[in-house]
Amino acid sequence: MRDFHKPGRSAVFAQNGMCATSHPLAAKVAVQILEAGGNAVDAAIAGAVLLGICEPQMTGIGGDCFILLKPAGSDDIVALNGSGRAPAALDAAEMRARGLKTVPLNTADAVTVPGAIDAFCRLSKDWGKIGLATSLAPAIYYAEHGVPVAPRTAFDWAEAADKLQGDARRHYLFNGQPPNVGQVFRAPGQAEVLRKIAIDGREGYYEGEVAEDIVSSLNALGGVHTLDDLANTRCDYTTPISGTYKDIELVEHPPNGQGATAILMANILSNFDLPNMDPWGAERAHIEAEAAKLAYNARDRFVADPDHMSRLDHMLSLDTAARLAGLIDPTRAMADAHVTSEAVHKDTIYLTVVDKDRMVVSLIYSVFHSFGSGLASQKFGIGFQNRGAGFTLQEGHANEAKGGKRPMHTIIPAMLRKNGKVIMPFGVMGGAYQPNGHARVLTNIVDYGLHPQAAIDAPRCFSDAGTMQVERGYSDDVRAKLAEMGHTIATPSAPIGGAQAILIDEDTGVLQGASDPRKDGCALGY
Repeated sequence: MRDFHKPGRSAVFAQNGMCATSHPLAAKVAVQILEAGGNAVDAAIAGAVLLGICEPQMTGIGGDCFILLKPAGSDDIVALNGSGRAPAALDAAEMRARGLKTVPLNTADAVTVPGAIDAFCRLSKDWGKIGLATSLAPAIYYAEHGVPVAPRTAFDWAEAADKLQGDARRHYLFNGQPPNVGQVFRAPGQAEVLRKIAIDGREGYYEGEVAEDIVSSLNALGGVHTLDDLANTRCDYTTPISGTYKDIELVEHPPNGQGATAILMANILSNFDLPNMDPWGAERAHIEAEAAKLAYNARDRFVADPDHMSRLDHMLSLDTAARLAGLIDPTRAMADAHVTSEAVHKDTIYLTVVDKDRMVVSLIYSVFHSFGSGLASQKFGIGFQNRGAGFTLQEGHANEAKGGKRPMHTIIPAMLRKNGKVIMPFGVMGGAYQPNGHARVLTNIVDYGLHPQAAIDAPRCFSDAGTMQVERGYSDDVRAKLAEMGHTIATPSAPIGGAQAILIDEDTGVLQGASDPRKDGCALGY
């Protein structure tokens, strides 16, 4: 139990159904759908699509999603890949000929075909109860009438405002400026798009007027997208992957997401005696950072469109993890993870809902960087993701940019199982941090006995691009010790990531929702 003398957040307890996500309106709408007779799928779609209006810098109908679903009455888990593909005419060789070394973040080169709407339509048809139109009704209302901008959303919006270009500035800025806290954001163009989807399903988005707006806008920005690229978009059911950390099974979405990275990192950490380390001390932070460097290096080598990836078994192997763990110096930061691990690798917004029947949805939905590419469609104001920046331009790499391929993705929903039963859907937002965040939440719970809310509240650090970002929750003494070990220490301008979880207590039948105070959201139940 937390110390009630200190600031903090209690978990939310309810029996019938629950949603945990990053904005209160989305959580409220999801619970209202449950109360009205909808199931977890209906509620998750309603909350997720609304998040595109509440937090347009994070997600929207121009983005992608990944979903893990546990049906009612079963502990099997289904994965749905709602990530879009590169337009057929995209070619890494052509980009290299232009002198590009990487896919630019803020041009039409980085815009892959949006996949989320197709996935939501399929999910509703296959698993929902009350119909897609009912799930979309709240988002249509709020897109038309507006949502007051919440504090963290306003902070993120201001940070990314200068990245918005062309029509995106007209749709997402207020007289050229980001909104203030409490200012009302409206998206009438998106309301119109959602009405078309509610009536016509996926055809209302991937064909006709909306598709024409998307393609003509991207072509004007230099994109090679076609109407056929949109019409041919299809989500895919896949088989989840998993790894066991002590007595807990970590279930992840398979590639092209980076869930395998989280499993590899947890497997590396299993070789160390974390329970005997200070949870907020330098030793644990150092070991975690080194494990992350090695796991992310493997991700960058191997993770790609599953049709082009051949080393998944290698990443999930306990032997691979043990060999990588043996490369970690417990007293010194490694200078170059790629070189250090070469011998081992010779042969690389979140919402969860649980309903009264214990159907469970773990859903992550994103436009990648803040406001994605910074571009939007001319008529309807659909913000375009920049997932194509997840490709490499390295010739012959499994993740090399090519028409029709899916890029490596950072977004990963997860679930935990114990003794074969799903006990907790969860996710950690935050771009590249997500696998590290999954491992951090998992080890906080398993090794330190923290309730999911405390596990989420706890301070975070993340070693990325040569710098170890350390939140202010760590002491100055820990920072100094990490610097002595060779880490380059910095304090991030924004907190690291944001997490949501619902613990399913099988003994009492009670749901326990946890929501990250780093975001504007909450868990709500009934």
